[in-house]
Amino acid sequence: MSQTLFINATVASMQGASGYGLREQAALLVDGDKIAWVGDMNARPAPLDAEVVDCRRRLLTPGLIDCHTHLVYGGDRADEFERRLEGASYAEIAASGGGIVATVNATRAASEAQLFAEALPRVRALLAEGVTTLEIKSGYGLDSDSEIKMLRVAAKLADEFRLRIQKTFLGAHALPPEYAGRSDDYITLVCEEMLPRAQREGLVDAVDVFIESIAFDPLQGEKVLACAQDLGLPVKAHAEQLSDLGGAAMAARRGALSVDHLEYLSAAAVDELAASGTVAVLLPGAYYVLRETQLPPIAALRARQVPIALASDANPGSSPVHSLLLIMNLACTLFRLTPAEALRGVTLNAARALGLERDIGSLETGKQADIVMWDVTRPAMLSYRLGLNPCAAVMQAGQWRMPA
Repeated sequence: MSQTLFINATVASMQGASGYGLREQAALLVDGDKIAWVGDMNARPAPLDAEVVDCRRRLLTPGLIDCHTHLVYGGDRADEFERRLEGASYAEIAASGGGIVATVNATRAASEAQLFAEALPRVRALLAEGVTTLEIKSGYGLDSDSEIKMLRVAAKLADEFRLRIQKTFLGAHALPPEYAGRSDDYITLVCEEMLPRAQREGLVDAVDVFIESIAFDPLQGEKVLACAQDLGLPVKAHAEQLSDLGGAAMAARRGALSVDHLEYLSAAAVDELAASGTVAVLLPGAYYVLRETQLPPIAALRARQVPIALASDANPGSSPVHSLLLIMNLACTLFRLTPAEALRGVTLNAARALGLERDIGSLETGKQADIVMWDVTRPAMLSYRLGLNPCAAVMQAGQWRMPA
């Protein structure tokens, strides 16, 4: 097994309950696909055949994790961007046949090969900034064949890039036009046909549902989550993005890995998240693009020690964002997170949101060697600058993806 020894490094391990877990003048040893040792330079091991990488004080962090994306879809919604700037709301656009349904029509019409080709540059943009794990949701097919098509594309992207991609079934993302006025019937279809088929074909790592006034109510959402758990699948939920329907609390009571968006999350729901260990995934890209004014309850989440993750929410409508570094800056400037909270939000807490914290998300012995070297010496620089990518090298599972 090959070994790599990083020396003269500044290491943001992200170990511990808060902060960076920062070590200056540090070293880190990779053995095969795992981290074998991390500590002070003067105590470093001396393996005989290791590749030695002199970091020259540059920063090492865990590989970044984008724990909420919608990267596989057809078409674009630039026209809606213009409409919003002219005064139309997200809900108004959805009610007039735009929004998610517009992307559904384009996705259904696209071939698997077309969807794969369109997704390639989106994935490459994230990888260029040190992303080593990401999640891709379905939810723009809204029929069995189209949802399967999206999940197959996500699996092909994982193979193409030799990348860890978590595939999340989001069949209950919106009501398809052919089920107008029959939302309960559509939820039955999701639970009895669509989800079981996707699970049989080995295409599902988790199940999500959109609980909102423009999507599904908490009872319908809970039916989907219960169905998923009966199949042995972990669950999560889009909730409290535009209003407080109680979806986050319901999902937390069911042991959800995460609840995402949360601008309208109540104090009682924060308590439910704290009790369950459910991760709060904040999506500042959507907040920014939709020009939302209701902030998520950051202080309450902090006070109750709810893990806060961040993600791009990359999608064609509400968050056409393909940069986790930008997301970190937006989280700091719009949500007033600290740079340490932002980095934790795209490393350890993002791993928790995917149920992968035992394997990835921090630089510590025994974890997978997903490591990014940055051409900076202070971790706050990752949140501070806009439009300048300091990613210098990327190792994924002990193999160089972008050599030092």
